[in-house]
Amino acid sequence: MRLMSRLGRMDRRLFAAVADARLAGVERLLPALSRAADNSLLWAGLAAACAVSGRRPLRRAATRGLLAVSLASPLVNLVGKQIFRRSRPSSEGLPLTRLIKVPSSASFPSGHSASAAAFATAVAMEAPLAVTAPVTLLAAAVCFSRVYTGVHYPGDVLAGATVGVATGLLTRRIWPRAAEAGQARAAVTAPSARFDPGGAGVVAVVNDAAGNGAGTAGLLREALPGAEVVEPDPQADLRPVMREAATRAVVLAVAGGDGTVACAVREALAAGVPLLVVPAGTLDHFARTLGLQTAGDAVGAYRTGELAAVDVGEVAGGVFVNTASLGLYPELVDRRERLQGRIGKWPALLWAMAEVLGPGGASPVDLVVDGVPRRVWLVFVGNCGYDSRGAVPTRRQRLEDGLLDIRVLAAAGRLPRTRAFLTVMTAGLGLSRHYRRWRADTLRISSPSGPVRLARDGETCTVPGDLDFTKRPRSLLVIRPAG
Repeated sequence: MRLMSRLGRMDRRLFAAVADARLAGVERLLPALSRAADNSLLWAGLAAACAVSGRRPLRRAATRGLLAVSLASPLVNLVGKQIFRRSRPSSEGLPLTRLIKVPSSASFPSGHSASAAAFATAVAMEAPLAVTAPVTLLAAAVCFSRVYTGVHYPGDVLAGATVGVATGLLTRRIWPRAAEAGQARAAVTAPSARFDPGGAGVVAVVNDAAGNGAGTAGLLREALPGAEVVEPDPQADLRPVMREAATRAVVLAVAGGDGTVACAVREALAAGVPLLVVPAGTLDHFARTLGLQTAGDAVGAYRTGELAAVDVGEVAGGVFVNTASLGLYPELVDRRERLQGRIGKWPALLWAMAEVLGPGGASPVDLVVDGVPRRVWLVFVGNCGYDSRGAVPTRRQRLEDGLLDIRVLAAAGRLPRTRAFLTVMTAGLGLSRHYRRWRADTLRISSPSGPVRLARDGETCTVPGDLDFTKRPRSLLVIRPAG
C-alpha cells in the first residue's frame, strides 16, 4: 500500500509538471493530434495509406497494425477500465488552447496510448525504418498529448502503452512475420512443373474483391501472356465461375484470399488439375504455407517450381485447406461481415469484437464431440498439425500428415467470455484449464439443438447439426517454389 501511495504521488507530480509546461508551437498541435486519434481513426488512416501504396511490406504493416489495435482496444476499454475505474485528472489551470472533451470512461489505462503503441509496434515488425521511425514518433506524440491535454495521468499512458506493445508483439502468434513464414513440407510428385512458360493452358480466376486483389490481373496478363485471366463481378457467386474455369484449364490459378482459394480447391479436385495459388488476400495463410509471399513468387513457381501433393480437409460437403471452426469465431466473422460494407473491414472487426465480448454477446454452444457432451466456446479443426499451442494457430510444418489438428476450448465451470477470448488470442498460455488438444484422422460433432454456424477458411455458413470432419490425404496437386 505504501508503494502504491508513493507511485500515486509521483504520478500526480508528473502530471502537474506537464500541466505547467509551456511548449511553444504545440499548444494547438497536440490537442488536434489527440482528437485525430479518437476511435483509432488516425491509425486507420495511416493503414489505408500503407495499403494503397502497392508495396507488400507496407500492406502487411497496415494489416498487422490494425490487427494489433483490434486486440489492444477491447483489452483496455472493455477489461482494464472496468477493473480499475480510476477517475480522470482535474483540468483546472490548463490553458484553454489545450482543453479537449474529457471522455466519460475511466482514466486507467489509456486507450489512445494502447492503440498508438500497438500500431507502432506492429508496423515496426514489417515496414522499413523510413516508415517505422515517423510512425513511432507519431505514436509517442499521441501518448504525450493525452497527458498534455489533461485527460490522463502519466501512469495511465504508461500502462496503456505497455498493453499496446504487448498486443503488437502478440500478433506474431496469430500471424507470423514475412521473414518467419516458411514453406511447409509436402509430397513432391514432380521436381519441375514443366508447364508452358508463356502460360498457355492456365486459366486464372482473380477475385478483385479480395484484400489485395487490385492489380493482380494486370500482373498475370503481363507475366503470362498465354494465360486466360477471368475477373468475375465482385458480387457474383464464384463457384460456377471457378467450376467452368477448371473444366478447360491445364492449370487452375486463383488469386484471392483463403476463402477464394478454398472455392478453387474444390473445383481443382473435381477436375483433376493442379492449382496455382496467387497471394492476393489479406492474410493468405495457405499461400504463405506453400512459400508464396507475392504474386511474383507464384509466377516464378509456375515457371521453375515443383508439383506437390497436399492434404485437404472435408466437412459438410465442403473442403478446407487451413481451418474449420465452430463457436466464437464464426459469430465474430458474421458480426464483422454485417458491418464491413458500411464502415470497412477492420473497423467492423473492432466493432464485432466489442459486441462479442459485451452484454448480449457470444454464448457457449452445447455440442457432442466424439461422443462426449461438451459446452464449448470454440472448436478448431486444422488441416494437418499446427505448431503453436493456442486455440487459433497459424503455422504448419507439413501439409500431408493425414491428420486433423483438433482443439477445444470448453466453458465448464463458468469460464467468462472475456477470459475465453483472451485464451484464444493469447494462444492459451495457462489462462484456462478447459483447453484441450489432440490429433486424429476423423472427428464427429453433433449439435443437440440442430443446425450450427461453421467457418471454413474464414467463410461462414449454416450446416446441419451432425458433422463429420475427414481428410483427403495428398489429394490436391499444387505448384510451389522448388526445394
